[in-house]
Amino acid sequence: MSRLVRMDRTGHTTLAEWSAADPEAVEAAVEAFRAELDRGYFAMVSTGEGHAEQVKELPVDADLVILRLPIAGG
Repeated sequence: MSRLVRMDRTGHTTLAEWSAADPEAVEAAVEAFRAELDRGYFAMVSTGEGHAEQVKELPVDADLVILRLPIAGG
């Protein structure tokens, strides 16, 4: 089960969970992903221990996609 998580003041909020075999869940995750990008969030996916890359499309096969706001001042 894959998860879309937004880092926020509570620590994190799970916005969507999906399996690549469930088209309705994938579409709901894509919609949630796009809505958060429109709100100014960045999406990150791990590429190995201690490494991540920014993505602009939801990688359906990723285990975890993390949304975060840009770092202030940076």
